[in-house]
Amino acid sequence: MNHHVAGRCNSRRPTCQRYGSRGNALVELAMIIVPMTALMFAIVDFGLAIFARSSMQHAVREGVRYAVTYQTKSGMGHDASIKDVVQQNSMGFLKGPAGLEKIHVRYYAPDSLVEVPENAPGNVVEVSVEGYNWNWIVPIMRTKTPWTITVRSGDRMEGLPGGTAPPAR
Repeated sequence: MNHHVAGRCNSRRPTCQRYGSRGNALVELAMIIVPMTALMFAIVDFGLAIFARSSMQHAVREGVRYAVTYQTKSGMGHDASIKDVVQQNSMGFLKGPAGLEKIHVRYYAPDSLVEVPENAPGNVVEVSVEGYNWNWIVPIMRTKTPWTITVRSGDRMEGLPGGTAPPAR
């Protein structure tokens, strides 16, 4: 007769060796759940950050596509119309006045790539989002410093038919 656990074990009770290992399962579960949860949060966190950057890259590309055609929206200048297109295509990441401040439209001379104040035919237009801070959801094993996102897109302005003047900025 085995007396491993103060009279609880005998030949009819083969589970007597499990009494001492019940606490081990709980400890092992805790040791697995904590890192797995951290890994899941990290995957979601990095995925959202990459999604935000990709959405903004798409938005500035759409802004450039709009810019090269010299279109304007009702009651807006050319630059304001471009910024509005970028905001509409940014999946809500650049909404409101704070998002609008991060959108920049610049024009460059085609031969020297020096920034110029006007949007003349043949110039290069650059639409960018600069200084957008992505705050991490769970700063596990990272600093609490936000990731600064900057995206740019550019293209050459089309010529206007019949010498038409470009719209005001």
